[in-house]
Amino acid sequence: LRPQFHFSAHRHWINDPNGLVWLEGEYHLFYQHNPFGDQWGHMSWGHAVSTDLVNWTELEVAIPEDERVSIYSGSVVVDHHNTSGFATGPSPVLVAIYTGCLRRPEGGQAQELAYSLDRGRTWVKYPDNPVLDLGLRDFRDPKVLWHEATRQWVMVVVLPDERKALFYGSPNLRQWHLLSEFEAPLEGQGIWECPDLIELNVEAEGAVWMLKVDVLAG
Repeated sequence: LRPQFHFSAHRHWINDPNGLVWLEGEYHLFYQHNPFGDQWGHMSWGHAVSTDLVNWTELEVAIPEDERVSIYSGSVVVDHHNTSGFATGPSPVLVAIYTGCLRRPEGGQAQELAYSLDRGRTWVKYPDNPVLDLGLRDFRDPKVLWHEATRQWVMVVVLPDERKALFYGSPNLRQWHLLSEFEAPLEGQGIWECPDLIELNVEAEGAVWMLKVDVLAG
């Protein structure tokens, strides 16, 4: 009963795909995962790799929850120029940027980093997490990309209840500064989640940027 052209974990609950990247002959898929059951909970990042996007090898849990935070959605980048300073050899470092949700009744969400020096097989959480914290209960789902024209990393992240996207820039993935904001032009859409920023080539206009958000309206 498993889908033949869509990834499913061997066991337990999965949700949002995170950090879809290509590195040294492998596609990487990270995803929201409960390693302990078939319902939402114990949010961590599962991990699978593929050479053809059809046949997948499931690996060990990449970024598990800990006593401080659960690991919510985010993205992964290949830091080819070692702007983060995490790399220790010639191979590029993988850096995950995700939302850490405080494991306490009142919650609290901020953006955090983890990195891998061995093609995603093991991960180290950045000891100075979080790297972007506004002190808010809901502030999540960072999508990060390298913008060559301005030689910086760009993050889009959302304030879900306000239906607002915030854009940040960083030279090194560790320090972030606000670039701009964008609010929903329509009312009654439900909360915003999982934003993405995609560059497209449009025949009549050339390069344009498309902002995509998930809308949870119940």
